[in-house]
Amino acid sequence: MNVPMWLWAVTVAALLTVIIFDLCWVNHRPHQIGLAEAGRWVAFYLVLAVAFGLGLWYFADGVWAGEFFAGYLTEYSLSVDNLFVFVIIMTAFRVPPRYQHRVLLVGVVIALAMRAAFIALGAAAIERFSWVFYLFAVVLVVTAYRLLRSHGSADPEYRENPALRLLRRVVPVTGDFHGSRTVVKIDGKRWATPMLVVMVAIGTTDLLFALDSIPAIFGLTQEPYLVFTANAFALMGLRQLYFLLGGLLNRLVYLSYGLAVILGFIGVKLVLEALHENELPFLNDGRPVPVPDIGIVLSLGVIAGILLVTTVASVLRSRLDRRPVRVPEGGLAVPGPEDGRAAPGPEDGRTVHAGTRQVRKATHARAHRARPAKGSAHS
Repeated sequence: MNVPMWLWAVTVAALLTVIIFDLCWVNHRPHQIGLAEAGRWVAFYLVLAVAFGLGLWYFADGVWAGEFFAGYLTEYSLSVDNLFVFVIIMTAFRVPPRYQHRVLLVGVVIALAMRAAFIALGAAAIERFSWVFYLFAVVLVVTAYRLLRSHGSADPEYRENPALRLLRRVVPVTGDFHGSRTVVKIDGKRWATPMLVVMVAIGTTDLLFALDSIPAIFGLTQEPYLVFTANAFALMGLRQLYFLLGGLLNRLVYLSYGLAVILGFIGVKLVLEALHENELPFLNDGRPVPVPDIGIVLSLGVIAGILLVTTVASVLRSRLDRRPVRVPEGGLAVPGPEDGRAAPGPEDGRTVHAGTRQVRKATHARAHRARPAKGSAHS
């Protein structure tokens, strides 16, 4: 795909226009983003991404459009996993809800700038060394394994990265927020506010996620323009998705499984790509190895199918955990009436909407407290 410089310039200019408009809108009326507003913005960015992909289909080629959509879906799904960490950062810094949109916007701009540099380095490495595909494949397989191992573990505590620690050593930071200001002047001395620190935290933390997401999309397309635009659309839509999903993130219980399978699949695809362009002298005498080729249509179908199955399975699991259960007084939890109505009277039990395991724990705890103490009674 031969992308002229004017198209790069127009794309970056359009992206900057959207960012500037968004930033001016936020500065003009800072407020807490509601579900309805977040839903409209998510739909807006989805429509933009689809329109861009259809434009590629019409003006370029269906293959390039397919690679863009596959890369966009992969980056978007991996970005959803990033939201868990964003929630932890917002909570750790106690960012007021009305300023969270501004924090995410500036943090995403920082992340996009760093990803652009990372994409340029990755494209240059792939151009010169075909064996880089093997390295990317190892990164994806290791990441997939870590996702599987970390499933169901406790939420991690946020720890500041070296960039933030360096910022705090170089610039004094106030203890409280000063509205949306990032720098204030106190007694003739300039201080950074927690607003600046949390923006840098969001942007630099995303770079760690780019270490697996960028190799993943290079496994689907080696065109830097498509890699950049897929990342841009995914990151821009991520901000509004943060407000739309909110507390629903914990219901995506199988997301890590789905992402692990996707990363593993792309890792295999990268190995096959490397074998197709093999230049390693100790492997088949430095000649390409005849192996099956995974086309972009199959890749797009596999990624979309995995995400669909993961989402449906998570929704079903969430509904199962929240189904009505009858809790007899002093007994174990048993399934409640099929229509979900509460049984009349405590003597027949009561119906609650809660996870079965949590109700059982509460029932056992109540029964344990009701047991008389051994040896003596408590007054």
